[in-house]
Amino acid sequence: MIGREGRYVMEYSLDVRFKPLYEIMGSLHAYVCRKSHKKLDLTPSWAKQVRQMITPELADVLDRVQIDGDWKLTYLLVHLCPGEDVADFVAWLKGMSAGDLYELMSTYGNQFPVQMGEFRDQTINLFEQWNDQYFRHIDPFILEGLREQAHIRKEALQSTDPIAFIDETTNGLSFAPISGLEQLILMPQYHFQPINVIFNFGKVTICHYAARIYAEDEEFLAPHEYRMIRSVAEKSRLKILRYLNQGPRSFIEIVRHMELSKGITHDHIAKLRYAGMLSAHFEGETLTTYSLRTCALEQVHSKIIGYIEQG
Repeated sequence: MIGREGRYVMEYSLDVRFKPLYEIMGSLHAYVCRKSHKKLDLTPSWAKQVRQMITPELADVLDRVQIDGDWKLTYLLVHLCPGEDVADFVAWLKGMSAGDLYELMSTYGNQFPVQMGEFRDQTINLFEQWNDQYFRHIDPFILEGLREQAHIRKEALQSTDPIAFIDETTNGLSFAPISGLEQLILMPQYHFQPINVIFNFGKVTICHYAARIYAEDEEFLAPHEYRMIRSVAEKSRLKILRYLNQGPRSFIEIVRHMELSKGITHDHIAKLRYAGMLSAHFEGETLTTYSLRTCALEQVHSKIIGYIEQG
């Protein structure tokens, strides 16, 4: 629904959640989504270092994982699991028959794995091995930081306009109240920063958002702050921001205005999005338009001045 001032009126509930199980999913996603490795805040050598930690057998399994419909359904199972960590998830799945899983997942859509029993067993094996060989060895700071971040955001939710809250928490996302959507759940993530992972399951949309926490101390600027500054140090991106100052625009409209290829335009938009310079407007999983995020422009100025005045 659109309000009198042209803004979306919330017709779904909003929640912030965290448990370690979400982050093991995020760490798996960071590893298997190979095309994103160069875009992540993790060190460029992270995937190579992890490969040296795990067995050749697990590496082979992960090499065959695809970011497809079954992977999306793995996110759904992680969301639906009542437990907190990998042990809970594995025990829960082992107690579910293929029929139980069909019945559980049917509430959230009509897409299912071809072989549900095989899908369940592969998921159990993958999570057990990944946890044993990688995830249980990560810096405890990561999980502590994510839990604290979720707690802070849940408290802020009580006193903040929901639309502004979503924008601030996710660094520039907006979710339209589409038909059937009952709940939006925001989950802080570390491994896949600065990219957000968004899936819609009918009545529920889940968004694993970049928490903007970092395990290493930064002597210069935090990665997301430096990213903001770098994102505007390019002529075409400044032109995109100036164009969006006229109002929300679709990707195709931006391509036509810029007179650049779709690939180059997409790369510029992605860098602006990851920096939080744009608002990305979603209907379910579908990104419809972009708009200028003026608060980010003010933050860039503030960060530069703040850094300079430190000395």
